[in-house]
Amino acid sequence: MKNTMGRARSRRMSLAATALAVAAVGCLSPVATVGSASAAAPGIVRAAEEPTYFAPLVDANTTWRYLATGVDPSPTGDRNAWTQPDFDDAAWSTGLGGFGAKWDGGAESAAYDSGMNARTVLPMRPGGGDNIPTYFFRTSFDVTAEQLATGEDIRFDGYVDDAAVVFVNGQEVHRHLVEETTPNVAYDDGFGGDLEFTIPASAFRAGKNTIAVRLHQDRASSSDIWFSLDHLGGELPPPPPGPDVAAPSRVILTPTERPATSQSFTWLAGAPDVTRGTVQLRIGDGPVRSVAGAGQGTAVNQANPHFSATVGGLQSATEYTYRVGNTDAWSEWKSFTTADPDAEEFEYVYYGDAQIGLDSTWPNVVKLAQEKAPDSIGSVHAGDLINTSSKDTEWSNWFLGMEEAAATTNIFAAPGNHEYSGDKLLQSWKAHFEYPDNHPNASTIGDLAQRTVGDTDVARQYQAYFDHWSDFAHETVYFSDYQDVRFITINATTDSTFLKPEGLPSCSGEECPSNRASALWIEYQAAWLDHILGESPSKWNVVTFHQPVYSASAGRDEPHLRGPWVPVFQKHDIDLVQMGHDHVYARGFNNENRTEIDGVTDGPVYIVQNSGAKHYDLETDEKNVWTNNGATQVRKGEDFSSFAVVKVSGDQLHYKSYIAEHTATSTTDVPVGGVWDEFVVTKHEDGRKVVTEAGAPIPEFEDLTPAPEIVDQSPTSVRTKVGGTVTLSVEAKGEGDLSYQWQRTRTGQDAWSDIVNQDESTLVLEDVTANTGRFQYRVAVTSGTRTVHSVPTAVVVTDTSKPGKAATSVKIGATKVRAGQRPVVRVRPSESGTVRVTVRVGGRKLTRTVKVKAGRPVKVKLGKLHRRASGWAVVTVRLAPRGGQHLPSTSTKLVRVKR
Repeated sequence: MKNTMGRARSRRMSLAATALAVAAVGCLSPVATVGSASAAAPGIVRAAEEPTYFAPLVDANTTWRYLATGVDPSPTGDRNAWTQPDFDDAAWSTGLGGFGAKWDGGAESAAYDSGMNARTVLPMRPGGGDNIPTYFFRTSFDVTAEQLATGEDIRFDGYVDDAAVVFVNGQEVHRHLVEETTPNVAYDDGFGGDLEFTIPASAFRAGKNTIAVRLHQDRASSSDIWFSLDHLGGELPPPPPGPDVAAPSRVILTPTERPATSQSFTWLAGAPDVTRGTVQLRIGDGPVRSVAGAGQGTAVNQANPHFSATVGGLQSATEYTYRVGNTDAWSEWKSFTTADPDAEEFEYVYYGDAQIGLDSTWPNVVKLAQEKAPDSIGSVHAGDLINTSSKDTEWSNWFLGMEEAAATTNIFAAPGNHEYSGDKLLQSWKAHFEYPDNHPNASTIGDLAQRTVGDTDVARQYQAYFDHWSDFAHETVYFSDYQDVRFITINATTDSTFLKPEGLPSCSGEECPSNRASALWIEYQAAWLDHILGESPSKWNVVTFHQPVYSASAGRDEPHLRGPWVPVFQKHDIDLVQMGHDHVYARGFNNENRTEIDGVTDGPVYIVQNSGAKHYDLETDEKNVWTNNGATQVRKGEDFSSFAVVKVSGDQLHYKSYIAEHTATSTTDVPVGGVWDEFVVTKHEDGRKVVTEAGAPIPEFEDLTPAPEIVDQSPTSVRTKVGGTVTLSVEAKGEGDLSYQWQRTRTGQDAWSDIVNQDESTLVLEDVTANTGRFQYRVAVTSGTRTVHSVPTAVVVTDTSKPGKAATSVKIGATKVRAGQRPVVRVRPSESGTVRVTVRVGGRKLTRTVKVKAGRPVKVKLGKLHRRASGWAVVTVRLAPRGGQHLPSTSTKLVRVKR
């Protein structure tokens, strides 16, 4: 269950400050502290130098007056009049902090962020249009003369989103991301974050004091708003030490849905009568933040209660230190790092069943895994963590093996059938683990939800089952998005005890869901899987559960899982399917994903792992569930323990399974610590992927980007004078970014070369010379690996500095270009001489030179085109006038090749 009581913090103080506080007889009354280290019994965690708490003047339970109408409370005169103690705020609304809202689905939601739920929901868009720009808050409190006499500054610890100005008794004491010129009612750039500062004692007065806060949205379309003041107060002497209580144990980190900004903690209290628990965390030596935990009940045959807390508002990619417990006993300080949304590389560990050998094999397996993946972000566990859930010593041994890993990295665990052994309702599981509240419900199971519609016994029974399962699936069916990987966990066990809700409505007939509750439970999760995979924002998707869809050990088969789940895995091309249960090793693929290349497939990878000391025999080839159900085993083995390290790196997911322990009958001689199985999944940005065996070359992906299209371009011939300027341009469209490269070749040749530094859609030729006219110009337009070229443009240059040489022209008339035949080009020269006619189709060029007379048209036939010629033909005609009185000229024409 989640802690929704907002954000509370504690403060560090020096020993000198503690002494001063103790001496201050008139100081604020204490609420909590830690005791002396010398008074603690062995195993008790107390330290005098750790944080001391201060009784607040204002805290999370203070009632505020607030104005949330978008109207300025001081529209004329002094715009800060509303901050004065004597301002009349009787007409304002009242509420408890934190104040906030999240715009979700067209309405305000209290769920601002993981672990941060508003107790007073602020209206955001009451008119259905833009956000309210500014909110105003006021509250009053009393300060005694004795309190002021201590001279201690007052600490303000809160959280705002987006920007704020704080006033005490009408005077501004702090401005957070708000410009001086910003009006009372206006948007102002800002962002969510802690608001921590000190206020001089001189700002306060003996008697009644008023604190006021002006909270600004950063824009009209912002999706959230928040204000909370968790602590306003000063130093305190410590209270008497509490009773001796053993330190908390079984401390475990579990992921939230958004692990970049939030984290869940669970722990076992040190005594049966512990009634409260707290998480304290900090960045480096910074201020300590405290968040109250919620009771999780007790595990079977364990008298001490469990507590959990989910902390939101964390900074991504940041290392925190933390501890859990209360002022009577704390755990040791441990550290964890929040996810980094910008990181492309991380690794995690995948374990199969631990179950047997929890006090012998299991610790060694975990130790070796930590050596192979010292920087892992956590581990996934495919069920059967223990053998009998009602035996608390087994849980204790599992945590002893995982002690450091569980307290410093995230644990993504799935329940197996042995988690139900002696504990049919998973009491111990739910006490030990805290997972995201994104399990199946009516809005995430697609068309299945329609079965609850109607006033019939069948519909009522479906409703009862789905309501019960939505509650029971909590902490057994969930997902977490960690750095571009969606980790999904589902519950493959179909024990009838937990499947049947209390007070199930009566129903008779074949259509009643009670006739097929086990099958329906699996379909219920399949519908949820289809939903969350369809909307997954992550590049990689992996799923973990216990009983395999493709069993590998002798005598086992799970067709009730394979039928509903495999089609969903195949439809969404999930990357890894991580399973356990069979106490052997197996890995393979669905035959739909076989390719023509040996050692290469292109779909989900199905894996069965075993990490404990319990071993079964492999199934015979004749009864192999894989081959008998459209799948292929690539690797299999028995009588050894293993684990896998999965490294995610950009476009690749690299899987390595290591041998952790042998038995005398192991089917492999790979040494302990050696790689037993290995493959690589490579994924293109568009979702295409290949799975390659270790050592196999990774095939290149064909570029499916369509070639760009040239929409408009310069004519095939332009004229200018020596010293003039010519501008050539092209307009193109295509998918993604387009790049340009201008090229030139001598007229009549096909040897194009790039023009240096000319990589825009426009080419400007300045100070043209006669030499410019000896070339043709075009541009190469590229999208991805696809390139097209514009039709060449000839530049005709007239040299006016040479009198006596007149310009000429040559016109291209009707032209016939047909595949397999001789092209015919009709030309008309302005002067007598010779014309050279060139027809270029693709990489082939035909040329012929003929004599011409001034003003007389002539038909020029060239050689035969190839019978498969297609596309466009570029026709170029160059006139070389007879004598020396005229300049040569060139014309170009683009003609479609007919078939």
